[in-house]
Amino acid sequence: MTAVGIEPYLHVRFAENPAYDPIGHRISFIADYSGLPQVWEINVGEGSEGWPVQTSFTKERITFISYLNGKSNLIIGMDVGGNENQQLYLLKEEGELVGLTNSPKHIHRYGGSSPDGKWIAWSSNRRNPAFFDIYIQNLESLEIRHLNTGDGVYSAVKWFPDGKSILVQKINSPLDNDLGIFELATGSLNWITDHTGEAGFKDPHFSKDGDHIYLLSNKDKEFYGLALINIKTKHLDWLELGNWDFEDLAMNSDKNLLAFSINEGGISKGVLLDINRSTLYTWKTPIGVISNLKFSPDSHKLAYQFKGAAYPSDIWELDLKTIQAERLTYVSRSPVLENKLVEPELISFRSFDNLEVPAFYSRPKESTDKLPVVIYIHGGPESQARAVYNPVQQYLLNQGYAVCSPNIRGSLGYGKKYTHLDDVQKRMDAVKDIIFLVEWLKTNRNVDPKKIAIMGGSYGGFMVLAAISHYPYLWSAAIDIVGMSSLRTFLQTTSRWRKKHRESEYGTIERDGEFFDRIDPLNFSDRITSPLLIIHGKGDPRVHIKESEQMVDKLKKRNHLVDFISFEDEGHSIVKQKNKITAYKEMVKFLDRYIGNGS
Repeated sequence: MTAVGIEPYLHVRFAENPAYDPIGHRISFIADYSGLPQVWEINVGEGSEGWPVQTSFTKERITFISYLNGKSNLIIGMDVGGNENQQLYLLKEEGELVGLTNSPKHIHRYGGSSPDGKWIAWSSNRRNPAFFDIYIQNLESLEIRHLNTGDGVYSAVKWFPDGKSILVQKINSPLDNDLGIFELATGSLNWITDHTGEAGFKDPHFSKDGDHIYLLSNKDKEFYGLALINIKTKHLDWLELGNWDFEDLAMNSDKNLLAFSINEGGISKGVLLDINRSTLYTWKTPIGVISNLKFSPDSHKLAYQFKGAAYPSDIWELDLKTIQAERLTYVSRSPVLENKLVEPELISFRSFDNLEVPAFYSRPKESTDKLPVVIYIHGGPESQARAVYNPVQQYLLNQGYAVCSPNIRGSLGYGKKYTHLDDVQKRMDAVKDIIFLVEWLKTNRNVDPKKIAIMGGSYGGFMVLAAISHYPYLWSAAIDIVGMSSLRTFLQTTSRWRKKHRESEYGTIERDGEFFDRIDPLNFSDRITSPLLIIHGKGDPRVHIKESEQMVDKLKKRNHLVDFISFEDEGHSIVKQKNKITAYKEMVKFLDRYIGNGS
């Protein structure tokens, strides 16, 4: 097979967040055709042809889009330099952009439009940086009304069909929330998801009679299933349950069809449910992840975002009569890479305590010798490695590297108990999972023990630093992207509203500070022996750039080999194409230098 440079992998574009216009003649979506996420649209329906057309032209990334009820205007989100202080805008059909929130130091989360499309709801931390309140705004006068709900992290979910109430959410922790009804006339708030213990309630949709809510929940369960809540009695009935999480519940306008996906070990299976007949249907897709499901206004089609390791992110559409899926956009298509992209193998290994840990393992299409391997750790920790396209991973595979992405303890997708196995003072158990993975790969997958690298972002970056500082003998190279070098200093500098939620996972400085000091990679930097590349955005509101700077300073003082790249115009993720090219090229050069086949 002929190897190609990394540029074609980096120029693979994405399309996401499909939204039908109210008539159903076109789908708007977000794509980075231009190198920056913008709004595009494509005509759909019989006889529709042609390429997508760009409809927004902003200097910063578009973070989400949503049509107003019954109107052809969009609400869009946008931040500056990746700082996540999302502002809301009205993007009119003719292209005019109207600022709505105009509070650039604060975050604004969209909560839907009223049934008549004249009002929108959103939540923001503009009153107090540590809390989120709910607001509604008139789109003609731009008047803003503050709906005070008390101190906490609240968000608007959607308007009731009569427009007199709003379904709201209170986030108690990243894995626990409640839903309630806020009456606009009285200001009263009535919770409908009373529970003990941890429970999530998400993707709610009103029934046809308006007296019930369909949603996904894991109340008293290990996994998310499909449930129905009676609004008046608050009673919850289970409609469908399984041994994997259900995700991304959608409902059609006729209120007789539901769609969702089942996350089977990081791979999606799409499901349709005919409510009246209690009939389930599935449809064929390649190996990958289904998300952002949206029914067409006439209930004849279902649009969704699909992304797989060999199928980068594009918009697909399911015909509900034939149950056949069609790829609508080819934003991500690259003829140069066709037949070069590698799909992963799902493996599992036993860790130190006999826990079975799943992982995705990919090997080059052509290889005979012992392989250099890159261990790729996801962020979160409440996240999951999934079977999706990653430009660096795919390039490395084409160059003869193996890649392994484990879902170490603490990952989502394997039940509540699994998600909590790394909490607070069990943090290093997750690091041990990585160590046992390395030993398993040496024995079972023909990897070269002298050419093992580890990389990861955010929490994955912390795992990288923890692994190379506590188990330095295993690694030949390491890459940390926006990772924490110290849980103590991270909790001192992260955004105020995030601090409490992160403490539920990591612990508090007051209670667990001594433990942090015993594990923080920053305190064990003198043990690091492998070359290290660190990448960070200066606008990161989650993990302050000081987390990287303090590690770099310590390593440089002892003349350790550390490269550091910082971006002025990025935050917690690398979004701009020019910066992706810089960062990813440096990652590959770094790995080629220290574990490549020629090293």
